[in-house]
Order: sequence, then C-alpha cells, then structure tokens
Amino acid sequence: MSTLLEKIKEEAVKNKLTLNQLNERAGLGTNAIYRWKDQTPSIEKLQKVADVLHVSTDYLLGRSDSNASNNKIDLKNALDDEIILAFDGHDIPEEDKAKIKEYIQLLDLKRRSEHE
Repeated sequence: MSTLLEKIKEEAVKNKLTLNQLNERAGLGTNAIYRWKDQTPSIEKLQKVADVLHVSTDYLLGRSDSNASNNKIDLKNALDDEIILAFDGHDIPEEDKAKIKEYIQLLDLKRRSEHE
C-alpha cells in the first residue's frame, strides 16, 4: 500500500515534475510536500497538489484506484456558465478566460463544419 507521499512522488514523476516544482506550482511553501511524510496536509493544500497533478484527492489518499480527476468540465454546457480555471495551481486572469472561451467556441464550430 502506497503512502500519500509515495503516490505524490509517483504522479510527479509521470508529470515530469520534481517535488520542489510541484510545491511551487501548487503555491505551497518550500518542502511542504516532504513534510507530509510525518504530517497530515490540509484539505486545501492536498487539493492544490491534486489539481496540479490532474488526479483526484481520493486517488492520492488511496481511496480510489482510478487516478482520474473529479474536476472534469462539460465544456459545451460550461460555456454558458461561469468557468473557473486554473493553470499550474494559479488562477487565470479574466481576460484570458474570455480568450479561452472564444477559442473553445471556434474549435467547436470547426468540428461541427467538418462533420457536415
């Protein structure tokens, strides 16, 4: 049975990240993840790491065998709603969110025209 730290290390390697890089991208303090060997992280910190690694917190905690993130978005329906996006653990500025939305709409339009 893998420990939390072992799972995080394994996923970091898959994402070609060192634990220091993962700390930085998740917005955590220096060596924060290393301390999780002996300390229990807060839910917020664990979620930040899971988001950067694109896995679920349940997977990191060993509660699920699936490493699929629970943060999947139905983009077609989300275009009409508020989309909250982050990249590498940092919020995306509103003006960039608008550009991303326009790009998604363009891709959808292109895909539809190819299938007609």
